[in-house]
Amino acid sequence: MTKSYTSLSEIKNEIAIGKVTVEKLVKSYLGNIASNAHLNAFNEVFENEALSRSVEIDARIKSGTAGKLAGMVIGIKDNICYKGHKISASSKILKDFTSVYSSTIVERLLAEDAIIIGRCNCDEFAMGAANETSFFGPVKNYADQTRVSGGSSGGSAVAVQADMCHAAIGTDTGGSVRQPASFCGLIGLKPTYGRISRHGIIAYASSFDQVGPITRSVEDAALLLEVMAGPDEYDSTVASVAVPAFSSEIKKTGPKKIAYLQEAISSPGVDSEVKNTLITYIDKLRAEGHTVKPIAFDYLDYLVPTYYVLAMAEASSNLSRYDGVHYGYRSPAATDLVSTYKRSRSEGFGKEVKRRIMLGTFVLSAGYYDAYFAKAQKVRRLIREKTDEILQEYDFILIPTAPEPAFPIGRQEKDPVVTYLSDIFTVQASLTGAPAISLPAGNNSKGLPLGLQLLTKHFEEQELLNFSKYFLEL
Repeated sequence: MTKSYTSLSEIKNEIAIGKVTVEKLVKSYLGNIASNAHLNAFNEVFENEALSRSVEIDARIKSGTAGKLAGMVIGIKDNICYKGHKISASSKILKDFTSVYSSTIVERLLAEDAIIIGRCNCDEFAMGAANETSFFGPVKNYADQTRVSGGSSGGSAVAVQADMCHAAIGTDTGGSVRQPASFCGLIGLKPTYGRISRHGIIAYASSFDQVGPITRSVEDAALLLEVMAGPDEYDSTVASVAVPAFSSEIKKTGPKKIAYLQEAISSPGVDSEVKNTLITYIDKLRAEGHTVKPIAFDYLDYLVPTYYVLAMAEASSNLSRYDGVHYGYRSPAATDLVSTYKRSRSEGFGKEVKRRIMLGTFVLSAGYYDAYFAKAQKVRRLIREKTDEILQEYDFILIPTAPEPAFPIGRQEKDPVVTYLSDIFTVQASLTGAPAISLPAGNNSKGLPLGLQLLTKHFEEQELLNFSKYFLEL
């Protein structure tokens, strides 16, 4: 059993002095996966492939031809295409589907000699904040197995948390990288919308979805962003902006102006220990000479409704392709075209996915489009304008990642809206497309991890990473 590593640079140093090999690392992670199978973090493990690739990469390291991710063993969320491998988005409707091509990010990771050890469990079609909607069952939090992992990238977060891989890749639509990272005591980065290609990512809500890394160190998050980011001819929504050498440019940061939402402290819906953690960090930042001021966000009450109206509308459109005709699950009880559609979708999709498709179809329907979808688009613009206005005056917005720590598995809310409100602090960055990062901020009195979140201007990931590195050392 090898030790647990915080950063890839630690691994590279130990490889250089002969203390460890990539093959030994992979064997160690496979051992951890086997002993933590009860956490349900992986839907499939690529054991033989990871082992044979580790031997190749060890040879490349010896010959001096290895890529910048050599020695990094990662898990990928089960909605990221990897040619010749199954991909299901943790749904029955895609249970036995094999991808015929690789996503752009997988190609870029492999080109730099990363090893993909398996596909990680997630909420079905990335719809959820607890990793409980998966067809393969819930993911358990390594810190307390009676608690959720967070979602929808819960398997990716727990895989890193329990040292089953060094880092993992998730997708963030309304907080699905940041919130599980927070619940598992890790770093979760959602880059600016358009920074990383979505080609080969199973779509949930196309104007929100963004790939992001879950890591133990800011340096690794920076390195993975550097490798995955940049223009892609297969995705016209990727911005044609230069990709800095994020990992080599992390540097000490000077005094900053930071805004925090006063509602995060005054609202009765925020856990008292989450509030106290935020206050503690505000005090630390002020003591270090930063300007930290409270602000009121006029549209706070509209964040979650706006996000869910738009995301569900896009989900309704994106998930129409899973019809039992083209590919994926087809109901054995289907007798004609209509019953094929109805039965395959009814049997193939889980309860939460069906709820979101129906709500999305409703807000797009004639007579309701203007009342809901068109209005939500207008409010989204107002939210972005207000956020941009704040970020003209301040360098960062500081808020909790989630209003509470990881909650118990099986906590059934009578009203799904109560569950949706757990996204209150993550959807602002999603609606505006701004980059945001969740950073570990210690544990509460029950030993459950807590996270705080920083937002900044579009394409200012370098500043975000610089300040995150400093923030973690406070």
